[in-house]
Amino acid sequence: MIKKYFKNIIWILLAILGALAFSTIALSRNESINAVWFITAAVCIYMIAYRFYASWIAAKVLVIDEHRKTPALRLQNDKDFIPTDKWIVFGHHFAAIAGPGPLVGPTLAAQFGYLPGMLWILIGAVLGGAVQDMTTLFFSTRRNGKSLGQMARDEIGVIGGTASLIGTFLIMVILIAVLGLVVVNAMKHSPWATSTVAATIPIAIFIGIYLRSIRTGRVLEASLIGFGLLLLAVFAGGLIDHSQTLRTYFDHDSLTLAWAIIFYGFAAAVLPVWLLLAPRDYLSTFVKLGTVIVLAVAIITLQPEIKMPALTQFTDGTGPIFGGSLFPFVFITIACGSISGFHSLIASGTTPKLLDNEKYIPMIGYGAMLLESFVAIMALIAATVLEPGIFFAINSPVGVVGSEAADAIQKINSWGFKVTVEEMELLAKNMGETSLFARTGGAPSLAVGMANIFGKAFGTNLLAMWYHFAIMFEAIFILTTLDAGTRVGRFMLQDMIGNIYPKFGQTSWMPSIILSSAIVVSCWGYFLYIGVIDPNGGVNILWPLFGIANQMLAAIALSVGTGILIKSNKLKYAWVTGLPLIWLIIVTTTAAYQKIFSQDIRVGFLAAARDLTDKINIGLIEDSKISITHQLIFNQKLDAFITLFLLIILWTVVIDMLRILFLKKN
Repeated sequence: MIKKYFKNIIWILLAILGALAFSTIALSRNESINAVWFITAAVCIYMIAYRFYASWIAAKVLVIDEHRKTPALRLQNDKDFIPTDKWIVFGHHFAAIAGPGPLVGPTLAAQFGYLPGMLWILIGAVLGGAVQDMTTLFFSTRRNGKSLGQMARDEIGVIGGTASLIGTFLIMVILIAVLGLVVVNAMKHSPWATSTVAATIPIAIFIGIYLRSIRTGRVLEASLIGFGLLLLAVFAGGLIDHSQTLRTYFDHDSLTLAWAIIFYGFAAAVLPVWLLLAPRDYLSTFVKLGTVIVLAVAIITLQPEIKMPALTQFTDGTGPIFGGSLFPFVFITIACGSISGFHSLIASGTTPKLLDNEKYIPMIGYGAMLLESFVAIMALIAATVLEPGIFFAINSPVGVVGSEAADAIQKINSWGFKVTVEEMELLAKNMGETSLFARTGGAPSLAVGMANIFGKAFGTNLLAMWYHFAIMFEAIFILTTLDAGTRVGRFMLQDMIGNIYPKFGQTSWMPSIILSSAIVVSCWGYFLYIGVIDPNGGVNILWPLFGIANQMLAAIALSVGTGILIKSNKLKYAWVTGLPLIWLIIVTTTAAYQKIFSQDIRVGFLAAARDLTDKINIGLIEDSKISITHQLIFNQKLDAFITLFLLIILWTVVIDMLRILFLKKN
């Protein structure tokens, strides 16, 4: 009894501490705020949410049964359905969902200030993102690991289900393309980063073979070897970068790197899951978790002050990094760190095919999302402890601030954020780069922020090493999501075509594997090409589309979950998925309308297309750039059509789900 009271007191104190930290962040304005408050608020909120809310959902809403056999046990085939250790499944799931979103989204959204992103990350993850992930994983596990689109078709109806199948596949294509774009922007003309990231592929294959054939089941042993090899890859990358002979093999432009990533995505989708996907994801989890933990310790030790204001003047939509006002675009820009539809594809794709017991669903579904949300908090801190002038110099594209360093500095200074050319040149030199101007995509500025924190904590003479370690850290995040996403896209396409030609739906049939993988890679490879040729770095044209598509997919997943709860006679619990669903419908519908019809050329796709057309007609575009400009006009119109199409699909699914609710009530 005393032990029980003691535990209750601990939870009460934790709640009070969390409330104090949260209110300090929310109410601070002109005075500086310490980054430790961010970590304190996040940890307290996550612990309370996991202990009480996740446990209640698992016990009362889902009714998890640890004695029920999972698809991994019943359908084991040593290719896709493989009973796997819970920690490896957790590592795979976390690595697959934790792509660029929790790193890049909070970094880009920092143009609004630190406060909006912080609030959305904490509230959205606990009440929305983690709920979506856990419920989708549970429902897919109970349905033989079916994909989200197939579950929608089976549970909601033919119309809504077919719309979901098509919509989720199209959204997946866009998501993977943006993942590729971010890693391309991080590695272009950086031999150190490129060689380090390239080395992670053979390392993962070696560990896969090691665990399967050399030292079967020796997970800890393989993990230590793999982690050591990854650190060696970072060190070797520095040697390659300083070698005039070797660096030429890894110094590539954006288009070359895009082709390399396209080839990698195809290989990852075709090869057995144990050979590349699972070991790579598991190893990357060590790097991710280790880096996040060390970063948190460094922040607690250093207690840095947040340099970015709580709110900037760019909340009105005039921001240089991407166009759009605070509402709805902060909720679109920060997806994966708060709520991400991509997670539902992993939770209904690879993960349920590896899970060997339902009792691990809260840990893997809800817990992994909270951990990803914490990564987003770390990313936001790393971005906002930079001087705002440096932050905007790195992230503002050439199309906004100009191609010359002096022009960019003058523009940024006019916004009230001080920075000089000399500061940026010294910073680039310290980071082992030739220039850090206009390195759009969020990854480079995040790496600079992380390197500064690590440098102050562990030695400023290793800034270049810390910077490129951070780049590897980010690239691993991204590529593990890209390869898992391509594989899930393969499953989705096989499901869709399997409804017409059943043989194609057999996920282990090799002709189906090769053809479906090639189609998926070709689709997202085109959008990656769009981003690569965009003079604004691809972020302004693709990231909002990424965010809208991602949140629409989350709304579809929550619609399916709500529909299943209603059909399962659990109407009284439908609010668990229904409330975040309503919020996402409001946000995505508003954002989609603005991206299609806004007259602001930095927001509206059609307005941007008209502006480029007018510039061609009056001769403002050089002859050598007219063909690329026509391509950009087509891409803007294509993005507008895709956004409208996705909006129609979302409302089709929602209306079909409401039809189920109406029929159930009557």
